[in-house]
Amino acid sequence: MRLGVLDVGSNTVHLLVVDARAGAAPVPMFSDKAVLRLMRYLTPDGSITEEGVQAVIAAVQSAVDVAQQHNLDELLPIATSALRDANNGPELLARIEAETGVALHVLSGEDESRLTFLAVRRWYGWSAENILLFDIGGGSLEIAAGANAIPDVALSLPLGAGRSTVGFLHDDPPLPDQMAALRDHAAGILATAVTAFADQPAPHHIVGSSKTIRSLARLAGSTQDGVGSADRIMLRRSQLNDWVPRLAKIPADARPALPGITADRTFQIVAGGIVLGEAMAAFGANELEVSPWALREGIILRYLDHLG
Repeated sequence: MRLGVLDVGSNTVHLLVVDARAGAAPVPMFSDKAVLRLMRYLTPDGSITEEGVQAVIAAVQSAVDVAQQHNLDELLPIATSALRDANNGPELLARIEAETGVALHVLSGEDESRLTFLAVRRWYGWSAENILLFDIGGGSLEIAAGANAIPDVALSLPLGAGRSTVGFLHDDPPLPDQMAALRDHAAGILATAVTAFADQPAPHHIVGSSKTIRSLARLAGSTQDGVGSADRIMLRRSQLNDWVPRLAKIPADARPALPGITADRTFQIVAGGIVLGEAMAAFGANELEVSPWALREGIILRYLDHLG
């Protein structure tokens, strides 16, 4: 069957079309996204401005128009932290449904973490045993751990790359004191979060997913031999700590000239690198592996599981 995931996130509205069947890996057929950077449209009280509302509605309508060209059997529309946390989120959801016909399912932070973990677990297989997962979105950082399809611990923290950029890195390039303030803020939140994982066994694999982490790994990471012809993309904390200060000295509009840094992530890549570095430090992770599957694949896999 042909499935589409419409993911309305903090940074992009992303449509992923796959051919999928129960018991098999989904095969990507088409991808389309609009860059919104919704954190730019937040008012002091946490609402999305009318300009931002119009941008979301237009992006969703565009994605729906594209989806109709691909003869989908099912469209799975979701929304994450930007709409989940906005004070006017319920009103925006109602307007989106009224104007586009799309009823977005708003994931809780914990569900977002669990579904991303499901995708990573399926990608690595049962032999991977205990996995510790980091996933950085625009609005939140998800952390999960466990040895099964459903993680034993799944958290969502307000440390997304876009949220952190808007909250702390006010200059372009960011100033050293702004970066230091973000590090201290992230370290404080993560110090509390670590306690929820105190009873978890040592992970056999520490994994990062999301476009932000993949971008950082392509810039600063390395490859190692994997199973068969597959290479494992690795990112060491030392590599990350070496590259983030260098990225921070480059204006955002010049960063896409570097490997892995795309225009849709260039404004928030420094904050993402700072948060990831602090997360790895808090959990004692010297390196992580990069998963190509994340939330959207988790949505598809859960849908196929329920069909069975």
